[in-house]
Amino acid sequence: MGAVYADEGADFRGPLDLTRAATAVLDDDGTIVGWSPAAEALLGYRPHEAAGRTVGSFVVERPGHYRMPTDLPGAAQARRQVLHMRHRDGRIVRVATASLPLASTRGGGPGRLLVVADADENDRWEALQSMLRGLATQSPVGLAIYDTTLRVVWTNRALFEEGGDGQYTGMGPDEQAADGRVLTPGRPSTLEETMRGVLATGEPVTDLHYSGRPPSDLAHDHVWSCSYYRLADPAGTTLGVCEESVDITERYLAQQRLDLLVRAGGMVGKTLDMDRTAQELAAVIVPQFADSVAVDLLDAVLAGDQPAPGTAPARRLVRVWDGPGPATTRPARRRDPVDLSPDSLQARCLAAGHPLLQEPGPDDTVRSRLAVPLRTEGAALGVVTFCRESHPDPFGSGDLPVADELVARAAVCIDNARRFTREHTAALTLQRSLLPRHLPRVTGAEVAHRYLPADSGAGVGGDWYDVIALSGTRVGLVVGDVVGHGVRAAATMGRLRTSVRALARLDLPPDELLTRLDELVTQDAHERTAVPDGGEDDALGVTCLYAVYDPVTGRCSMARAGHPPPALVDPATGAVHHPEIPAGPPLGLGGLPFQSAEFALPEGSVLALYTDGLVQGRGRDRDAEVAALHAVLADHRRPLESLGDRVVATLLPGPVEDDAALLLVRTRVLDRDEVAVWELADDPEAVGRARALATGQVGDWGLDGELAFTTELVVSELVTNAIRYASGPIELRLIRDRTLICEVSDTGHTSPHLRRAGSEDEGGRGLFLVAQMTQQWGTRYTPTGKTIWAEQPLADEDSPDRDSPDEDSPGDGAAAGTPPDGG
Repeated sequence: MGAVYADEGADFRGPLDLTRAATAVLDDDGTIVGWSPAAEALLGYRPHEAAGRTVGSFVVERPGHYRMPTDLPGAAQARRQVLHMRHRDGRIVRVATASLPLASTRGGGPGRLLVVADADENDRWEALQSMLRGLATQSPVGLAIYDTTLRVVWTNRALFEEGGDGQYTGMGPDEQAADGRVLTPGRPSTLEETMRGVLATGEPVTDLHYSGRPPSDLAHDHVWSCSYYRLADPAGTTLGVCEESVDITERYLAQQRLDLLVRAGGMVGKTLDMDRTAQELAAVIVPQFADSVAVDLLDAVLAGDQPAPGTAPARRLVRVWDGPGPATTRPARRRDPVDLSPDSLQARCLAAGHPLLQEPGPDDTVRSRLAVPLRTEGAALGVVTFCRESHPDPFGSGDLPVADELVARAAVCIDNARRFTREHTAALTLQRSLLPRHLPRVTGAEVAHRYLPADSGAGVGGDWYDVIALSGTRVGLVVGDVVGHGVRAAATMGRLRTSVRALARLDLPPDELLTRLDELVTQDAHERTAVPDGGEDDALGVTCLYAVYDPVTGRCSMARAGHPPPALVDPATGAVHHPEIPAGPPLGLGGLPFQSAEFALPEGSVLALYTDGLVQGRGRDRDAEVAALHAVLADHRRPLESLGDRVVATLLPGPVEDDAALLLVRTRVLDRDEVAVWELADDPEAVGRARALATGQVGDWGLDGELAFTTELVVSELVTNAIRYASGPIELRLIRDRTLICEVSDTGHTSPHLRRAGSEDEGGRGLFLVAQMTQQWGTRYTPTGKTIWAEQPLADEDSPDRDSPDEDSPGDGAAAGTPPDGG
């Protein structure tokens, strides 16, 4: 039998209906006495051809096979048979028949009415009737018919039994479930509005989700999938609305749980921050799964430590989130200690190592609580507590796997954040230990510095800054930036900073210092390449800027290796510009030379040295950031510390993904009465004149006699060495700063060598005496020769704030490899 599809023009009368079927009137013997036009159309015989024949003569199986039924007790019943009859044209027609008694046959008139129809059509009709009976009596799909006033006029057994005897008869759509509500977005809020729309437009509505509590289960919410279509009679007159409804509660809850897990996979653990992860978990859970959530972590986990396997003491828990989902994307961090009793739900959950449900007490406003341990690799990280206050249903067994999976995913993210916290803390500790704990006080400049580590999601970087006190009151200024983040970047930064300080102590000009530093980086890279599995060198591509400022001359020499140029503020006009300094390649690339630029810095000039993180980053326009920096620096008369705060507040108001270092310098030029300079002839008689000039100047400065005696000795030895081992003019310079500095410059390029003279040697003791009687001494080279300098502490001043000799300060090693002392 082929499939049958309903259409709007379908005739719902059966094939054996008297108004449609072929009919024959039979007498008592089964002889045809009447033949309808429909019978002629079905079998081809005209009335006069059929009249007088018995019905059996038309049957093909066996002649006479058809027999008149004699067992019908009443005239209202019919006996049905399926027969094969021969058509007038010879073909066989399969027909369904029904026989009905017409009246008493005693009078010899017509006895029965034989109704005949195509059997295939009748089979289809019977199947349709069977389906309708199944929908009415056996189908789990609820069916209801509403009239045009939306009153129930019929329901199938599914709804009748679900609601109880007669519960649905005469009830409106929104009265079928307590507190019902439409869940499908974009639909009217009530079923009544939906059905009125179907009546008005004729447009069917399918798969509308509706939630409520049926009369048979008033304690729990159910969800139905409802569909509606308009009913009309053959003339097109609207009769009402048909409703189909299926209880999809379990499927709906399963889908909701699956959606919850999918959302958790996309939203929880987006950052390596434990507090943010707890907040993201709360944002996913509330209000769909719970009304509030509390996340408690072990204090050791928050510190980045590896928790020990076993039971976690509840007294060490810290609450990082408690309440509904976060109202903002980044709420304030909270870390409240949690004091839990041993019999509390959370403590018992941690001890058991699996989820626990708690039924509410008589005075408890919380309907249900569920605690799930946060665990990874057999160790407890903490516990998550779910609470339902206004949620319609308490937690059940079906919620346990969902809660366990949600917490398991959060545990992985929190453990990753813990590992990162441990590495980040170690790197930050290393970085802070490698950065200068305090900057030296220098006469030639006022200094302020700021360092902002990257947000925890990016990790510690390799930015650094430094201020180095050099000989002759000069100041070395350094900023640098190592590519990458983490412990390796911080370690590389420390290695480079130490190298810069060591090279600076050689009094190298900036371009030569960067050249030496580049050679060290390149050599390290080659050595790492030669070692199997040596890894990448984080120093490759590092940028650096090194400057030397001389407060005596007011001039600054600067060179940079791929680093941004500094911003310079004119003290008179407040104009901000960037000095023209050759860029140079980043360190470790090699192949291009470095060049220094020298320029004057009037007293009160402000120099801002910074790393890229201050003015650029994701979503930031570098030009706009530099312009903002200029606007802040223009207010250069503000105290330097306040100026640094304003720069940071303006350019970096929130978390950043890269480290940023800022070094602000306000220059000072030494007064003329703090510096004394004399030109001396290349003649032994100049030694006596030098002693007299130095002694007189020390007296004019009001320094004590012992200092005058020491200065006279130092000048004598240094000038004598210059005359003996060099040629050309000699310059003597005294500087009264935090120390008394004595400098002798000549045109030679070799420095004297400090040695211990023997008991019978006539010379060689001069520099040894200088080294013993001064605080420190050394040699620096100039384009025209060299300068030997020595410093003595002043009795009325604190000790100079310079690095001690064990921290790469210039000392004996700075003069090694030179001719012997002739003093």
